[in-house]
Amino acid sequence: MFEPGQLRTFLAVAQTLSFTQAAHRLGLRQSTVSQHVRKLEEAAGRRLFARDTHGVQLTEDGEAMLGFARTILEANERAASFFAGTRLRGRLRFGASEDFVLTRMPEVLEEFRREHPEVDLELTVELSGTLHELLAAGRLDLVLAKRRPEDPRGRLVWRDRLVWVGTERLRLDPERPVPLVVYPPPAVTRARALEALESQGRQWRIACTSGSLNGLIAATRAGLGVMAHAKGMIPPGLVQVPPRAGLPELGGVDFALLHGDRDRDRAARGPAEALADAILAGGDRLQFP
Repeated sequence: MFEPGQLRTFLAVAQTLSFTQAAHRLGLRQSTVSQHVRKLEEAAGRRLFARDTHGVQLTEDGEAMLGFARTILEANERAASFFAGTRLRGRLRFGASEDFVLTRMPEVLEEFRREHPEVDLELTVELSGTLHELLAAGRLDLVLAKRRPEDPRGRLVWRDRLVWVGTERLRLDPERPVPLVVYPPPAVTRARALEALESQGRQWRIACTSGSLNGLIAATRAGLGVMAHAKGMIPPGLVQVPPRAGLPELGGVDFALLHGDRDRDRAARGPAEALADAILAGGDRLQFP
């Protein structure tokens, strides 16, 4: 009933919330993306996206289709691998940003390991800036990390907005410097927070620095300060700081997949492509509901 190509297009639009970005990721024309979505909506008999001049949002039926699409594509991939009779082998050095510590990333990696048991997967969890450096140095084969929206590198997995988060009890004094809970340099969120506050002329102070997401969450839950975080991944126990606090807008942030030099380590090319496809298919699982 549902054509795999149309389902892949649907997932790309659902994760990027953009027909243009989905077309870029899939290497298709935007008109083809629109056609795939229209045909899928006709097959389902339901509207999957609400579109207006402000952007694209999933409808309630579109949210339901996410799980079905992922399941269908995973089954299709398993069948294709089985009948092709080929197994991926080799070492894959994969780097994931600290942001994914509390998400369902382990499920994605577990499924990949089950489908490709002869691939030796090495996982590195680090700050996005550090992962970019390791990739450029040839020490990683594939990276899932934050990038600025204007950065063209990599394949967009999804687009989000950075927001200020803290505890519900926290009250900021407009006459005093903003207490910040931040990653150390070269963290993207740290740089964005400082840039936004300085452009507003707002004073700030570092209340806590930690290279661990769990450390930042603990400090923020304790009320030491506020931190910049992706809206779709706000950890349990924390809330978005309301506009009345007067903090500046932080803008958008992309989560993207970046490949290393594929000619440098050709043995990792196949495993890296397979894991990238798995992440792109299940990218919605890496956000909190």
